[in-house]
Amino acid sequence: MIIGSAAATSVWEFSALGTAWDIALPQPIPGELRAQIAAELGRIDQVWSRFRSDSVVAEIARAAGQYPVAESDQPMIDLHRRLYEATDGLVTPLVGQTLDDAGYGAGYALRPADTVAAVPAWDDVITGWQGALSTSRPTLIDVGACGKGFAVDRVSRLIEEAGFPEFLVNGSGDIRAGAAPHRIALEHPTDPTKAIGTVVIENNAICGSASNRRAWADWHHIVDPRSGRPTREVLATWVIADDTLTADGLSTALFFCPPQQLLSDFRFDYVVVRANGSVEHSHARELELFL
Repeated sequence: MIIGSAAATSVWEFSALGTAWDIALPQPIPGELRAQIAAELGRIDQVWSRFRSDSVVAEIARAAGQYPVAESDQPMIDLHRRLYEATDGLVTPLVGQTLDDAGYGAGYALRPADTVAAVPAWDDVITGWQGALSTSRPTLIDVGACGKGFAVDRVSRLIEEAGFPEFLVNGSGDIRAGAAPHRIALEHPTDPTKAIGTVVIENNAICGSASNRRAWADWHHIVDPRSGRPTREVLATWVIADDTLTADGLSTALFFCPPQQLLSDFRFDYVVVRANGSVEHSHARELELFL
């Protein structure tokens, strides 16, 4: 939720990647830039969506092989590997079949199957990831840990290249700001009509993750590979980082690891709300918590 920002004369609201987006600029958004953004988000969906049968991810789920990774997309795959190593395998793109079996797949059945697939180890399935994903067997990839943050960064880059240094890109809560300050509200993890605090971002990004989003039956979308079941100890996380890709991935990683474990590999600020009611946070810019 954006509660204060530099003046914007143009706000473009649209849907992409299965969610709501809005982009704010201090002047009208050119039609050519809108077309470039729509094309890039369409490309990302065509490659990385596990919810469509014609995506590259769907091909990877049907057959083992080598699947080229675009140069623009390599940082997302590299971050997945860094997160996998930093969390001892708990953040992994190989959780796709588990989520699908649990009901969170194409068609959104939201009814868990009687048997839910275990999450395989990365090196048992992915034998290479530089320039191409090489898989030893069919596997359903899920880039949800940082895929939306990656998309927000790609859109932000197009805006900067078009000559707009001041902007705000909001991909359903994954938010990146350009060269102007924006005050962002932190949504209450059990009541979306309230905020637990605010923080200011400028030339950086904020992402949040919560177990009350994308929840069904007794499941939600953040699954612990060790148990094959949803995590329970953390209710919500927020991460402020230099880019949205990193912030998105770390907001997931904080469901599994204490911040101190991740700070040895990444630079970021954070807020973590645990199920026992405790809150842990760093000292982000103008962070104010209403607790």
